[in-house]
Amino acid sequence: FLRSENHRGPIVQFKLSDIGEGIMEVTVKEWYVKEGDKVSQFDSICEVQSDKASVTITSRYDGVIRKLYYDVDATALVGKPLVDIETESGSEVIQEEDVVETPAMAREEHTHQEIKGHKTQATPAVRRLAMENNIKLSEVVGTGKDGRILKEDILNFLAKQTGAILPPTPFQEIQTPVTKPPPTTPKPVFTGKDVTEPLKGFHKAMVKTMSAALKIPHFGYCDEVDLSRLVALRAELRSVAEGRGVKLSYMPFFIKAASLGLLHFPILNASVDEGCQNITYKASHNIGLAMDTNQGLLVPNVKNVQLLSVFEIAQELNRLQALGSTGQLGTSDLTGGTFTLSNIGSIGGTYAKPVILPPEVAIGALGKIQVLPRFGAGGQVIPAHIMKVSWSADHRIIDGATMCRFSNLWREYLENPGQHDLKEQNGSLTLSGFQTHSRSHVIRSD
Repeated sequence: FLRSENHRGPIVQFKLSDIGEGIMEVTVKEWYVKEGDKVSQFDSICEVQSDKASVTITSRYDGVIRKLYYDVDATALVGKPLVDIETESGSEVIQEEDVVETPAMAREEHTHQEIKGHKTQATPAVRRLAMENNIKLSEVVGTGKDGRILKEDILNFLAKQTGAILPPTPFQEIQTPVTKPPPTTPKPVFTGKDVTEPLKGFHKAMVKTMSAALKIPHFGYCDEVDLSRLVALRAELRSVAEGRGVKLSYMPFFIKAASLGLLHFPILNASVDEGCQNITYKASHNIGLAMDTNQGLLVPNVKNVQLLSVFEIAQELNRLQALGSTGQLGTSDLTGGTFTLSNIGSIGGTYAKPVILPPEVAIGALGKIQVLPRFGAGGQVIPAHIMKVSWSADHRIIDGATMCRFSNLWREYLENPGQHDLKEQNGSLTLSGFQTHSRSHVIRSD
């Protein structure tokens, strides 16, 4: 601690604690405080970006910010001071490291901090809302599970202070995304000068990951899929899903079909050690989705797809895409993947050559869906919704026949989606079936 006669209390050098994952440095993305601001325990100090995820740093102390050690976009080192906090005179100060909080956790996995028996549960978005309105979370009564403070609790608390009347809370937990205007082609910028800057964040992580990936001998396989029946099925189910606030794209079907295929070809859901001496067959189907964001390429994954319905996968994709667009994906969302799909066709192009993400052993790239002429059963030309798929597999352990058979089965599920049952279970809508007749057997997701 540092003491000064000009200050009322001791000044604590608030250090950046170990975030985990072997991370030794982060980039400061945003400060939520400035010098002279008062802070309380659990208030957000800043948001930092590692090569794994965005992390919100929260305060351990009540006091006043006296110094910020870094500018925005500067590199902060683990174990070094982030800020100086002048603690209140006479208050007992606990010499502890700062709290790190991964913003994007599953709905039932929000983090909380506990000091001397006082526990507050809230997401970083809620904490930020409270900070912006100068509200102490300790003064708000949480109505969520286990006393979790919700956004509505902050708004209701604010309404009581200001006398404002708030609109009723919508029923659906996941809101329908706001339609964005079509993207405009950015105009080229010519500065007349060469610009050199260090690689950092996710771009720096991609250098490391792709350098390791290209040491793997890749086997490539391409095919096309007729999605005409799936296009019609999605059109029927889309309005039902949107009625519950969930956007139903084609990706949940692609992901579920991949999981069904992995049940037959578990070697594609495996990993090998660095020396390629041992293979581990993964029980969970944690299927990743390559996502284009302002921060660069991110690959969050949907956990345990083998246990989820198409509708539940759609819900999880909506959550991941919303977090990805705002740079709030957490470490739990970005790690633990076992198989990956890249929907490159959403941007453009028909074929790709996807690169495997170690320690995974296979990845698929999906092209855009095109209406193309094909021959029907009677030899007549008919319009068909065709999508190209490009697979890459680790040729050290996966042979071409295995990749081909998996692709054929995945294609069968999508070309003959069968019957999807809409059921009400415990008051929540589920698409519980992804039933398809393949050869002489029937496979269901439920």
